[in-house]
Amino acid sequence: MKIALIAHDRKKDDLIQFVIAYQPILSEHSLFATGTTGQRIIDETGLQVHRFRSGPLGGDQQIGSMIAQDEMDMIIFFRDPLTAQPHEPDVTALIRLCDVYNIPLATNMGTAEVLLKGLKEGFVDWRLIRERRG
Repeated sequence: MKIALIAHDRKKDDLIQFVIAYQPILSEHSLFATGTTGQRIIDETGLQVHRFRSGPLGGDQQIGSMIAQDEMDMIIFFRDPLTAQPHEPDVTALIRLCDVYNIPLATNMGTAEVLLKGLKEGFVDWRLIRERRG
C-alpha cells in the first residue's frame, strides 16, 4: 500500500513516536510524507520515504493529486486542532479528497493505530470491494 504521513508542527513528535512504534508494519509499505515530516522520519527511523514539499508550500496538494489519480491508499495526518494553520484550505481540500475517493484517513493517533493494526491483520482491500460492486 501507499501510505502518506503528515503532521502539523506541534504533532510531529507524536507522529515520529508513532512511526517508531509501528515501524515493522510501515516498513512493508511505500511511504510518502510532506517535507519536514518526511525528513524527520528518515532521520529518526531509517525508513525509506518519498518526500513532497512541506504542507504550506504545496505538499498537501501533491498528496491530494495522488489521491485524485488513484495512486494513494491511506493517509495518516496528525492534525493540530488547537492551532490555526495558514494553509487550512489545503488541509480541508485533502480531507475532502479522502472522502470523495474513499481513502482511509486517520487524523489522530487512535484512528491511526486502528488502521495500521487492521492493515497488519490483512483487512480486505476496500478497492477490491469497490471493483466487485462495479
